[in-house]
Amino acid sequence: MKFTPDQFEKETDRLYDELQKAGWSREDCLLITPLTLEINALKKKQDAIILAHSYQTPDIMYGVADFIGDSYGLARKAMEMDCKKIIFCSVHFMGETAKLLNPAKEVLVPSVAGCSLAASITPEDVRKLRERHPDAGVVCYVNTTAAVKAESDASCTSANVVQIIDAMPQDEIIFIPDKLMGINMKKLTKKKIHLWEGTCIVHERFDEEAVKAIREQYPNAKILAHTECNSAIVDSVDMAGSTSQMVKYIAESSDKEFMLVTECGLTDRIKVEQPTKKIVGTCNLCPYMKEISLKNVLKALKNPSDDQKIEISEDIAEKAKKSLDRMFELEKSSSL
Repeated sequence: MKFTPDQFEKETDRLYDELQKAGWSREDCLLITPLTLEINALKKKQDAIILAHSYQTPDIMYGVADFIGDSYGLARKAMEMDCKKIIFCSVHFMGETAKLLNPAKEVLVPSVAGCSLAASITPEDVRKLRERHPDAGVVCYVNTTAAVKAESDASCTSANVVQIIDAMPQDEIIFIPDKLMGINMKKLTKKKIHLWEGTCIVHERFDEEAVKAIREQYPNAKILAHTECNSAIVDSVDMAGSTSQMVKYIAESSDKEFMLVTECGLTDRIKVEQPTKKIVGTCNLCPYMKEISLKNVLKALKNPSDDQKIEISEDIAEKAKKSLDRMFELEKSSSL
């Protein structure tokens, strides 16, 4: 596709206006201008929307994405959009969730990126857990494959996990696959919980000594942690919750300094969207999320490979969708 010098100039200015807040130079923005121009032109031509998880890099979030958020929120957002195609800049299971909620739309992922949580458990593992605990209901964290969701009674997110578990009819619950989130959640429910051994490779690497050091160095900083972290960290921070809850907390807070105990993409997002807030301390990168690039977003639009296309067999899709629908039902019933 051909673009005029004026179009290049305006696009570079647009990119720099946003990305400089995340430390990008105008020269950096100039390098990606040809890609963002072509991607944005193609998505309009193809009646497509681009969704970007908060762990993506700034060039994707602010260069080409139509919406930024967590996997569940974005998949729900796509349901509201009148479009033919969804490009989901995320790990693979998130693309599956979008397809389950938007079966009539074409869903593609730029890269077939994995996830340590999703990879930690198989459908056969879930069936064996049911045999071991026949009276227990199965609640799966949304960070699972469609095939695992199909073996579960209800799905949940990091924001509604306690609400869903408490609303389940069983007194015993098998919670899969995040062990650390499960340990944190067990303190907030009276139900008997059986856990799996899955962990997030990003959040399991944080340790309480780093949090303590930030407290000493920045006594006025509010420290926020994802509930996929270990309980020693979750119990010691000012706020623990989901990605979306952390974004909301910072946006509404009058405090100016924060440490985010989560993936680095969220730090970049806060720097761009809340430029008056200061982020201190360190973050961890997700190697899976960082597989996504503007180049493979462009490929998904121009010449997608078969593995970029999200396809779910009809039997698995039907059962997995029931798990998500059950979550919506339990949310609604517990809010009445």
